[in-house]
Amino acid sequence: MDEATTRRVLGLLGLGVRARNAIVGVDRVRDGVKRGEVRVAVVARDASANSRQKVEGLLEGRAVPTLFVASAAELGGIAGREATAVIGVTDRKLAEGILKAAASGAGDQKT
Repeated sequence: MDEATTRRVLGLLGLGVRARNAIVGVDRVRDGVKRGEVRVAVVARDASANSRQKVEGLLEGRAVPTLFVASAAELGGIAGREATAVIGVTDRKLAEGILKAAASGAGDQKT
């Protein structure tokens, strides 16, 4: 994603976190995906290999659209943490808005 698109996606993601329409962290996102609650996931490219392995296979297996951002610090900043590897959006409309924003830029995503 280009910088402007990343800012839009992170802004929407921040709204979702504050509204409790998103879940933060590898274990919580994994649980949400297994329950069918996660509509889109945003993963940090610089997350540890272990964290990425835990979540990416499950996201792909369950066909959850996945976006990638540059750093865990960016994701953590919007979630009120120092860093986080993944945030999962549970609200359908918010997920649609995030995917639309990502598609309008030079999207780096898997669906």
